[in-house]
Amino acid sequence: MTLPSLRDHAVLETVGLRRVFQAIAGVGGEARIVGGAVRNALLDEQVRDIDIATTLRPEQVVEVSEAAGMKAVATGIDHGTITVISDGSSFEVTTLRRDVETDGRKAQVAFTDDWAADAARRDFTINALYCSDNGDVFDPVGGIVDLKARMVRFVGDPHSRIKEDYLRILRFFRFISQYGSEDVDADGLAACRQLQHGLKQLSRERIGQETRRLLCGRRAGEVARLMNDAGINRTLYGADMDAGLLKSLTSLADAQGIIPDYPTLLAAALPVSAAQQSELLRLSNAQSRCLHDVQSAMPISPVLRDNERKVMLYQIGADTWKRAVLLAWARAANAGDEDWTRLFRLPDEWDMPVFPVTGGDMLAAGIEPGPQVGEMLTALEDWWIAGGFTADRDELLARLGG
Repeated sequence: MTLPSLRDHAVLETVGLRRVFQAIAGVGGEARIVGGAVRNALLDEQVRDIDIATTLRPEQVVEVSEAAGMKAVATGIDHGTITVISDGSSFEVTTLRRDVETDGRKAQVAFTDDWAADAARRDFTINALYCSDNGDVFDPVGGIVDLKARMVRFVGDPHSRIKEDYLRILRFFRFISQYGSEDVDADGLAACRQLQHGLKQLSRERIGQETRRLLCGRRAGEVARLMNDAGINRTLYGADMDAGLLKSLTSLADAQGIIPDYPTLLAAALPVSAAQQSELLRLSNAQSRCLHDVQSAMPISPVLRDNERKVMLYQIGADTWKRAVLLAWARAANAGDEDWTRLFRLPDEWDMPVFPVTGGDMLAAGIEPGPQVGEMLTALEDWWIAGGFTADRDELLARLGG
């Protein structure tokens, strides 16, 4: 089979990357781009991070990098990884290696100069692709065929790969969501089902990271159902995902040209409270607030009258409004309904007013400092909202004085 080439791809034109290649080649070493950057370049998808595999030992990478005027940081030296900062870009440069011993999460490695041995320890065939500095692609384990078929397949025996690192179960489904097709590797799926007990070893932080990427994938709804059927979601989250609602939401968003954010996807996918999700997935404070706000929003539908819509929008804000409308719209399964479209676009079409009175105005009006200032301000704002936001500052201050 003739392998594709990345000879003219922009990924190879990065100045910082060329400097790393040149520094390694200058001492007789060999380096190749590996993994996701090669995979995405071949798929014509965005390349974010560029990882490099090399025959040089870590200390040699540090030496040649610094000699060439680049910064080298020992971010994972025990596993052979040095982060090289070149021309403002960071590259993880890792020595070729093979696993000596694994415990289901981390591995002890031995360095090697055998490219095939390095490929054999990787998770999926589509991630075991290499590219030289002149664009030649190397495919030791059949990743090109799988990439063309969009098949996510473990390298070698699925049971062995999973037992080396149980995170690979979740990554299997995440990569199907991001890159897969309707066809799923039966052997890999069976191994994930049989070995899912190992998921209990994973940290909540890593589960959260992989869950976010999975839900943001283009096939999240189908993959959620696949995970439900295998019992994976009950093992991970204590509950099945709402695969139907998730698929409806992502399909609706795609039809509208909308990219739903992680909190919105979580609100659709997992039928548990924001507090539970925050604990399960180690959400950031901002993510937890977004999720709580959208779950707390009162039911939204096109039956709301104009003033009810505007009051609610004012109270919860534009971002939460759009998340809540999108979620309610997906539940209603009326993806083409013009009424829902108008509801969703209300923040873009209504110039939301700003309450014209401040705490300083209250003090200037003679109100004594203290808790009563906030209480009176809230009561005044409630009266302004109930009146349809029409009262101006003078009218509000007059009411305060009365």
